[in-house]
Amino acid sequence: MSLLTSTAPRTAQDREVSALIAIQRMTSSPAIRQGAVLLSHLGEHALAGAVRDPAQRRPWLGATATVVGAHAVSVVVKRVVRRRRPTDPRIQVWVATPSDWSFPSSHAASTTAAAVAYSRLLGRPYLLLSVPVMMASRVILGVHYPSDVLAGSLVGAVMGRWVARPARSGRL
Repeated sequence: MSLLTSTAPRTAQDREVSALIAIQRMTSSPAIRQGAVLLSHLGEHALAGAVRDPAQRRPWLGATATVVGAHAVSVVVKRVVRRRRPTDPRIQVWVATPSDWSFPSSHAASTTAAAVAYSRLLGRPYLLLSVPVMMASRVILGVHYPSDVLAGSLVGAVMGRWVARPARSGRL
């Protein structure tokens, strides 16, 4: 067996740990980490849209319910799957979490649901740029594996796309 083969990750879990460690090494700047911590504390607030756009109040409230629903679905899946958060000693954890469960990422689920639903309401896809940023932040902070954020984003995309229908056809 070659040296390359003997040090290569052997399981999916090993590959995820290696990816997480590599991402943390590439993003080790304090400014990047502080930005990720800030994102961790932000919410996806559509209630402001309901207040500022009374003609579209109902769709905005529906979008808010979609975001809450995506978060709730992710929490239920976490409790069923019960995958522990990263614990490898080489992984640095930069924020506290409300539970020990990591799959799927609730932040990724709610952010993706918000980005999809709000983009559809606004008719502008630029909010979708927030999705990879939030996904990366959860890995940078050491609280999720890459597959956690991918699964969370999938939950959010499904909720945002099929639950929050646009008020008019022809939008995203």
